[in-house]
Amino acid sequence: QVQLVESGGGLVQAGGSLRLSCAASVRTFSSYAMGWFRQAPGKEREFIGSISWSGGSAYYADSVKGRFTISRDNAKNTGYLQMNRLKPEDTAVYYCAVDRDYSGRPDAKYAYWGQGTQVTVSS
Repeated sequence: QVQLVESGGGLVQAGGSLRLSCAASVRTFSSYAMGWFRQAPGKEREFIGSISWSGGSAYYADSVKGRFTISRDNAKNTGYLQMNRLKPEDTAVYYCAVDRDYSGRPDAKYAYWGQGTQVTVSS
């Protein structure tokens, strides 16, 4: 069983930055690929991006490409989502998820999910 805890959400003005963290309670964190998702009120969950086990490969949704960066520190069992040039439409609950398999596909399945952290971008 893997537990994930997101942190770092909050309120930020448009154009600002936030870094979300996702701490995993598992010794073999490097055996898990990580994905990031978000869900805005009244909308379906949206794939943001994913990163491979070692961090050597990452994929991003077009909506965040060039503004968001996913990284990980396997020594700290933590993944990160750096969000720059935030827009009001980025307002959502953000989730991290992990799975042993990795494809980078937006429709990939993830076995374990965090509880989410709210990000609100004011205009």
